[in-house]
Amino acid sequence: MNKENSKISTYGDNGDDHFDPLDMHNYRIEQLPVRDKSSFEKWLGIIGIPLSIIVFILFAVVFDLPFLQNINPENLDVKAQKEFLRIGTEAFTQSNAYMLAIFLGSIILWMTQAIPNYLTSLILIILLVLTGVLPEKEAYAQLGHPVMWLNIMSFVLASMLVETGVAKRFALWFILKFGKNAGTIFLSFIVINLILSAFISATTAKAAILLPIFMVIAAIYGARQGKTRNNFGRSIVLQNLLYINIGAGAFVTGSGANLLAAALIGGAIGGSVYFSDWLFAMFPMMVGLMLIGYILAMKVFFPLSSEERLPQIKGGMQRLNEEYVKLGKINFQEVKAIVIFLTILAFWATDRLHGISATAVAFVGAIVGLLPRIGIIKWNDVDIPWHLLLFSAGAYTLGAGLAITDLPLLSVNAFFDSIGIGDKTHFWKLYILLTGVMVFSALIFQSKTMRAMIFIPISIGVANRFGFSVISLALPVAFMIEHVYVLPFNSKPAALLYETNQYSLTDTFKYGITMMTIAWILIIVAGETWFRFLGITPNGVFAFF
Repeated sequence: MNKENSKISTYGDNGDDHFDPLDMHNYRIEQLPVRDKSSFEKWLGIIGIPLSIIVFILFAVVFDLPFLQNINPENLDVKAQKEFLRIGTEAFTQSNAYMLAIFLGSIILWMTQAIPNYLTSLILIILLVLTGVLPEKEAYAQLGHPVMWLNIMSFVLASMLVETGVAKRFALWFILKFGKNAGTIFLSFIVINLILSAFISATTAKAAILLPIFMVIAAIYGARQGKTRNNFGRSIVLQNLLYINIGAGAFVTGSGANLLAAALIGGAIGGSVYFSDWLFAMFPMMVGLMLIGYILAMKVFFPLSSEERLPQIKGGMQRLNEEYVKLGKINFQEVKAIVIFLTILAFWATDRLHGISATAVAFVGAIVGLLPRIGIIKWNDVDIPWHLLLFSAGAYTLGAGLAITDLPLLSVNAFFDSIGIGDKTHFWKLYILLTGVMVFSALIFQSKTMRAMIFIPISIGVANRFGFSVISLALPVAFMIEHVYVLPFNSKPAALLYETNQYSLTDTFKYGITMMTIAWILIIVAGETWFRFLGITPNGVFAFF
């Protein structure tokens, strides 16, 4: 099939003579049709801007919130205390009002998608400056946040895997080697996703790499789009959506949101959340959760009929083998890419021993990969989504504003005082509440980074309020960031895979909400067992029951 015909073909239109279901080029991101917004999404886009403006004015000017009055500096953290002493009581109170107004207005714009996310970030950055919440130097400096640089370097490194073909070669090889039947094909994608998650900190990049491969496999086993869907297609796409996201949860470098959460927690404790700390805590849990997802998909939600377990297109797997053969023998550039990535992973995994940050390690790896003659790729080959980075910079700037005003702690104290909960609340009640709010918040929020910015500071504030270790509450909350697979708008991979038209909203909701609930139960059980063994949570087995 030539390129011209590939562009002419209608994705998913089985009546189109030009459409070849085994051509991997038909399943590239740029070939997927853009899904029209629903009437509800359009309605949200219309009301987003006026609603955010009204909320900003109400909280910045009109409302006189009691918990922002008569602030006791002794209840603030060190950074906020310094700011309080610098600008005085009245100015500090007004800064908190502006901070709350900007925070709520930004959340509305992010959730309604009334304007692009990166534009919302740019607006909130300048508003924090113009209202005096943050000095210009600190507001603009967030673009140079260590996590921002790690994100940039990670995109450079991921581009090496894509440009050299290492990622595609590995995925095809593994499927051809171990995907001998329907069951082992699904298990193969668990391994593939885990390994790619260790090296690629962008879930969208993983989805882009794997989508053409599992869509061709779906076609081989008779999966079609729309009304002719079958359980093989539903299962392979939804299982991969699950694995792409929770695979990232196994590593602190799995996504920018994980790294941001680790940075926020590290700042609160005056230390670091190491790659190895996160790995030991979450890798076995995520592997277990993937296996549970596999069993439930295959046995409960999308059981395969005897017909679906057999290839429907003769010589289908041979087409995958042809794609693999086209890659040729592994070349020197690929070998260099593999060596660089294994070295980076080794340094990340032993960061507690040598103390070199994940950002510094990624920096060196990216520099080596870009070196003339010695390196692997050129700068023009690097795919860096700057709109996502600008969005992240806005989220980090919002975090700087929350830190300097200490608004999360003030809000937490006001909330618990208003409902009459004293300082003697048991740890496990707070643990269950915070982890539950974090995981199920994914149903309404579109951005993992945004959820990290909201709920990690809150969990830190709760820990400080009740005198518990910040690690014991904030880190388990951070572990729940990657559960964004229930609805199409919950994450970019979810939106992307929904366009395949292999499953319905009902399919993704019933499978996703079940896995989300199991993940919450698992984090509770881990808090009483595995996390206690690792020293993350304190003793006291379900003492409040």
